Amino acid sequence: MDRVALRGLKARGYHGVFPREREEGQTFIVDLVLGLDTRPAAADDDLAKTVHYGIVAEEVVAVVQGEPVDLVETLAERIAQTCLKHEEVQEVEVCVHKPDAPITVPFDDVTVTITRSRV
Repeated sequence: MDRVALRGLKARGYHGVFPREREEGQTFIVDLVLGLDTRPAAADDDLAKTVHYGIVAEEVVAVVQGEPVDLVETLAERIAQTCLKHEEVQEVEVCVHKPDAPITVPFDDVTVTITRSRV
C-alpha cells in the first residue's frame, strides 16, 4: 500500500474535559498517513484516481474546529472516519497532538495515535 502523508495540520478546537478548555480552546495539530494504491493515478496522471489531500486537509480542520468532545481519542476517531469516507483511502493513521494540554509538569507534547482501515 502506498502512503500519502499530511503533517502539522493546525486548528483551534474546544475539546477537553475541563471547563477552561471548552471556553478558551487551544491549538491541536494533526498528522495523517493515508494508505491507498496510487498506481492508477500515476499511470494516467489523473487527480480523480487518487485522494485529493487538499480536500482531506480542509475536512480534518473542520472536524477539529467542530463539535467539542471530551477526549483526544474521540477526536482522533472522528478524523479517521472522515478520512475513510474517501473511497480511495483504505487505511489511515491519525496522530493528534495536544501541545497545550492542562498538565502541571513540564512537557513537550501529548499525542494520541490510532490506525483504522476499511473492514
